Amino acid sequence: MIILGVDPGTLVTGYGVVEERNGKFKVLAYDVVKNSSEQSMPIRLRAIYSTLCKVIERYHPDEFAIETAFYGKNAQSAMKLGHARGVAILAAVNAQIPTSEYSPREVKRAVVGSGAASKDQVSYMIQAILNLKSAPKYYDATDALAVALCHYHKSAKQRRSKKGAVESVQIPRTWHSYVQAHPEKVARPR
Repeated sequence: MIILGVDPGTLVTGYGVVEERNGKFKVLAYDVVKNSSEQSMPIRLRAIYSTLCKVIERYHPDEFAIETAFYGKNAQSAMKLGHARGVAILAAVNAQIPTSEYSPREVKRAVVGSGAASKDQVSYMIQAILNLKSAPKYYDATDALAVALCHYHKSAKQRRSKKGAVESVQIPRTWHSYVQAHPEKVARPR
């Protein structure tokens, strides 16, 4: 399974592509889309969209995971982040890739074990888990790889629960339908 993880932002959007085979991970790519604050918003969004489209075209991810917006007190920042998330999700949806979203706390908990982990802790764990020689230069790339790993762990947990689920049993509505369904359980006179 190949997963594309994205940490969205209008100035810096991180992305990471991770391949999982038999529980082992291989990093295929990670980087950031860096935009200038001098650029207009549409130009920044186009750069995010076109870069992610190229990544999708090159690595053909099976799944797409993105960090949800952190809603602070600044509504303007939240709206800008929403734009970046929108074009990133659009790139995945246009390529017909299933998408999932995870909160920053959920991502940190999946990788570090604590939803309140620092950027340094996430970076350290990503480097250790993925056997990287050095940590990515930007925390945004590290966070994107963490989003991809979070998605893998969450989807693996869902797959395990589906495998272990007991098939639903049809409960007969009447005694007659029960006897018809289970004739071997009816005692016959000798």
